[in-house]
Amino acid sequence: MKLLSPLCLLLLTVPCLAEEVATTNQSAAPVRTPLWEGPAPVGGGETESGNAWITVHRPEKANGTAIVICPGGGYGRLVLGGEGHKIAAWLNQHGITGVVLEYRLPGGRHAVPLIDAQRAIRTVRANAKDWQIRPDRIGIMGFSAGGHLASTAATHFDAGDQAADNMVDRLSSRPDFAILVYPVVTMGEHTHAGSRNNLLGKDPSPDRVNLYSNELQVTDDTPPMFLAHAVDDTPVPIVNSRQLHAALKQHGIASHLLELPSGGHGLNGYQGPMWDAWQTASLEWLQELD
Repeated sequence: MKLLSPLCLLLLTVPCLAEEVATTNQSAAPVRTPLWEGPAPVGGGETESGNAWITVHRPEKANGTAIVICPGGGYGRLVLGGEGHKIAAWLNQHGITGVVLEYRLPGGRHAVPLIDAQRAIRTVRANAKDWQIRPDRIGIMGFSAGGHLASTAATHFDAGDQAADNMVDRLSSRPDFAILVYPVVTMGEHTHAGSRNNLLGKDPSPDRVNLYSNELQVTDDTPPMFLAHAVDDTPVPIVNSRQLHAALKQHGIASHLLELPSGGHGLNGYQGPMWDAWQTASLEWLQELD
């Protein structure tokens, strides 16, 4: 995967219903659009009036790869700066389209964030031609609780509903790869309690705990994953990443775990040598995938 190989300049016009956000990109401003048209599903056939949003950051010279970005925040808020739009800007520097997902917060409605993440992947795939993206090079990235969401999307996916009226719903929600940075992975013993409470409630059933313990959900069809985690992370212990990495290896899935010697949770506030290390290593890993 040659991340620096250029394609044409991106010349598509901005949709009239979208909101523009500040950018240094010279080819196209990031565009924020609602993820759902009309009521948004919450699972079990029910819907609500709330919506999720995606902001599409397109590079000046695209290389055909796109990544849906899931910010952290313990499933109680969204860290859209350091774990969202700044990540998209960094990806743009390397020719990658960054799609920041403002997923709906669950408030105990466990299916909601995953439904939004799956819809985001399908939406990027549906717009692949217009956004100069290869439909087989669409990944997902997440940080902390956003890492749990990204790992959930990478272990809970479907091929799409071919009978659906909406073209987006006919497409696969499987990401082609995942990049997880200090992720919450398990809902079991080593989880982040706040994330679990916000996602599953304070007294979830054992079956639901297992369903969202993504180290238990790896199969032979799980996509490749890159993980980065500091060994001194206290809120989200590195065992989260180690268990998932072990499960990936057991199933023969291409994966890499970068164990960082310091930085804690958040890697020193998204800066410094530990932050730089995962960024460099993840790009090298992406190049090795092809």
